[in-house]
Amino acid sequence: MTRQIILKSRPVGIPTPDNFETREVEIAEVSSGQVRLIAHTISVDPYLRGRMNDAPSYIPAFQIGESIVSGGVARITESKAEGFKVGSYVMGYMPWQEEMVIETAGLNIVDETLAPLSYYIGILGMPGLTAWFGLQEIGKPQHGETVVISGAAGAVGIVVGQLAKIQGCRVIGIAGDDAKVKYLLDDLKFDAAINYKTTSELEAAIASACPSGVDVYFDNVGGEISDAVISHINKNARIIICGQISLYNATSQPRGPRIQPTLLKKSALMQGFIISNYTNRFDEGLTAIAQLISSGKLKYTTTTYHGFDKLPEAFIALFEGKNLGKLIVEL
Repeated sequence: MTRQIILKSRPVGIPTPDNFETREVEIAEVSSGQVRLIAHTISVDPYLRGRMNDAPSYIPAFQIGESIVSGGVARITESKAEGFKVGSYVMGYMPWQEEMVIETAGLNIVDETLAPLSYYIGILGMPGLTAWFGLQEIGKPQHGETVVISGAAGAVGIVVGQLAKIQGCRVIGIAGDDAKVKYLLDDLKFDAAINYKTTSELEAAIASACPSGVDVYFDNVGGEISDAVISHINKNARIIICGQISLYNATSQPRGPRIQPTLLKKSALMQGFIISNYTNRFDEGLTAIAQLISSGKLKYTTTTYHGFDKLPEAFIALFEGKNLGKLIVEL
């Protein structure tokens, strides 16, 4: 038997611990093409909130009474699959369970001697790839341009900002507390950073930080923050819609400024994406990111919760802004 965390009920607004339930489930026997795993590190990500709604989206909704599934790293303890040796670590999507038996399709072996295991669900996983392809393929930053990032101290934002700095851009981050602002300025060398929670006039703060306007906006947050940034975009600006975390828990349809006239007047591009759009190019992105890490040009940080029981609490913490960098749970 092993412990599993299921979706007990669909959240209304911000999730609460009551939306989750821990139960004991039997571990199946290992069949051909399968491995038995002990979970090591589990990822909690904002997009999981959308899967808790019973609504059509780009990925199927979680069902009541079934396990939450997210990215993770686990150790193989039994294998009946070629190329997957006992003792190796794998990354992939897996249920919120302490132990499990799953198919190897979609699992990849990782080398714990090359990078911390947490990197494989962070900068060398979905967040890093999201930052790379969103910025390079949609943002297309040019030397000397101004790049603004909302959610700049999150798992994706800290990578986007560093990549933009490497390419010679002026980088402005928007975050939710002074410690995050300090990290962006002191550790990652952003050119400016704004605490949106303590700034009474956000549009004025953006204007001050971006005297030449905004050329690229990497939007992880949406809502009023994005309204303020978009009011300062330049001609031919590129707006990358990566996430809308400020709206994920909305209980009614929000309405904001009509931005189409601004996009029209500025000949601006706004494009959303999901990382699976670039699945066939993941190796390209990972190679580029790994080279920047090995050369010391990219830094990464995580906020770590410890223990299987902490998974719901860690997930809820995402929407309370408690994470700096990637939020993970180590078992």
